[in-house]
Amino acid sequence: MMALFSQTGQQGFQALLWKCHMLWPVSRCRQLFAASFSIPGREKINYFSFMTSSSTALPVDPKETDVLPTKKRSEIDHEEEKEWDEETKEVPEGKFHSSSSIGAARKWSTSQVLSRHRFSIVQPPEKPLQAEEWNKLREDYQSPGKFEEVMLNNMIRCNSPIDVAKSLLTDLAKRNGDIAYNVLVKYLTLCVRQGQVSEIRDVYDIMKVRFKVLESGAYNLLIRGLSNSDQWRMALTLLEEVKNMIPSRTCYESCIKAASRHQEMKLAFELYDEMLAKDVVPTLGILQSFFDFSRHMKDEELQKKLFGILLYLRENQIYPHKTFMQSIKLWFESIPGGNWRGHLTSIKDSGQCPVCNHQLEDSNLTEEEYSNLSERIIKDVIHGTDTFRKTSPQEFEAFQTFVENRLPFDIVIDGLNVSHIKPRRMQCENLFDAVNCLAKENARLLVLGRKHMLRNSSNWKIEIMKEMQNKADFFFAENISDDDAFLLYATLRSGKHCKFVTRDFLRDHKACLSDSGMRHLFRKWQRGHQIAFSTSAEGSIKFLPAFRYDCVVQTTGDTWHIPYKDVFEEKYSYQVPTKWLCIRQK
Repeated sequence: MMALFSQTGQQGFQALLWKCHMLWPVSRCRQLFAASFSIPGREKINYFSFMTSSSTALPVDPKETDVLPTKKRSEIDHEEEKEWDEETKEVPEGKFHSSSSIGAARKWSTSQVLSRHRFSIVQPPEKPLQAEEWNKLREDYQSPGKFEEVMLNNMIRCNSPIDVAKSLLTDLAKRNGDIAYNVLVKYLTLCVRQGQVSEIRDVYDIMKVRFKVLESGAYNLLIRGLSNSDQWRMALTLLEEVKNMIPSRTCYESCIKAASRHQEMKLAFELYDEMLAKDVVPTLGILQSFFDFSRHMKDEELQKKLFGILLYLRENQIYPHKTFMQSIKLWFESIPGGNWRGHLTSIKDSGQCPVCNHQLEDSNLTEEEYSNLSERIIKDVIHGTDTFRKTSPQEFEAFQTFVENRLPFDIVIDGLNVSHIKPRRMQCENLFDAVNCLAKENARLLVLGRKHMLRNSSNWKIEIMKEMQNKADFFFAENISDDDAFLLYATLRSGKHCKFVTRDFLRDHKACLSDSGMRHLFRKWQRGHQIAFSTSAEGSIKFLPAFRYDCVVQTTGDTWHIPYKDVFEEKYSYQVPTKWLCIRQK
């Protein structure tokens, strides 16, 4: 038996474990090691735990396996796609049905901090070790029971050679006669990072025989590893297997990019359409891949599909990042016979493009649109089923009377939201600075506050509050009240000219609108009336006026205007972009 496990080197991992499998007791072969795991990056390392039943297999319910949570398309995450070695997505543990599992979970939660402290002191060896050498390292480690777990995590972090990890697993199998699910997954993680396709397939074959169900995190790894190889079509087969769990967008992304990379654009778009049908939100990386791999193709149907992606960006108010924007530009310019040319620019305050002199769509609504939107928001959002869960009818009626007696306002301010702009200052000082700044143009201000602001405290001073009330009207709601409904009502009742100040996206309220047409008008009204703010380098509050033109993808057929975000603006995701790509035909 010792000779059996001494073969690491170039021997295939599958052959090694199948020999080990022949010696496993039948009861242990049936055990399922339920695991939680993640893919550590260089900067952030996640920690793993696993639990086993002493006698009975613990089946994994596919409904409880991890799936990246889907969002409404209007709530898509706009962050730039991160490189493989920077990902730190966590896969939560499933639910277990034994007291020993629950106890292990509690023990894991209490020891997590200590594990993190020990994590950095275990340096993986540079070459495979023999059994006695692994034993020496294990004995020297503060917590031998966690040795393999911590060592494998560090091997992933350091991207250790596969043979080194294989020698550790061989030693583990030699001692225990078994290798746990989570250990196989960690080994798989290292194989995927290094593109070890044969090893990836070996681990998959072993896991499919030993475990009745694989959770989605393992499928994510398998699909990613295979999709980046010449065996990418096998990833499509695995995608079919995982569809009963609703595949994560990570799985779709890997397969779509693989199909696009091999110029199978029809297949890539079929997968993309399937994503949308399942309400799985595509990442910017998926959308960008279509433009990256469609260059120089003279295919009108393909062009229509790509134009459709640009309209998807418009419909969902999605702003490409700079590298995505460059991909769009290069694709347009590569279309055979298209004569497209792209230019980076900034739109004038008037809404005119300095490249083509085209006037962008106005952010203002027509009188009819504004009237319909205002009526619908008051009916569906403000007086809808949600409002009075966070305020009372009596309070809201008092607010309506307060507003109607003081109309119209020029700017409505979410006082609590603004007061947190600089966390190291008193909240009343933050709000005081904002009121002083916005009152300079003799604007009529309404500040929505909370009753606790009227009590002297470390953050709220009565004398400062009194001074502010000489420059603006204040309405103080109950401390538990949700002031978004107040903000919308006061702004809409003041008329089309009135702007509002908050960093809130108001997504929940937009979602309450009953049809897509109204939601589109709401977004357009919001873009034209919401004043964004941030702190300047000197520490003062900086307000960015609402745009007079609509900041979404726009086209006239022979001209496209596409807003995008640069690095600075990514830090303030509530701000609309100021950079544009103008693409036009000569």
